[in-house]
Amino acid sequence: MGDQHGRVVGFDPQRGLGTVEAAGGARYRFHCTRIVDGLRDIAVDAEVTFRVVPGHHGGWEADAVRPST
Repeated sequence: MGDQHGRVVGFDPQRGLGTVEAAGGARYRFHCTRIVDGLRDIAVDAEVTFRVVPGHHGGWEADAVRPST
């Protein structure tokens, strides 16, 4: 799948787990190691670009999560 646009709808900095919602409404989980800038933190409601990839436990996850410019 190509790059998608959406926003961060949840992020738990202690666990490093977050959720992005794509423009079409689908939601994908991600781990902080999937954030491109390496900071391991991202603000809720941040507009982002990401890719959808097969997840470790089945289903789909967000990868290469980066703030939109």
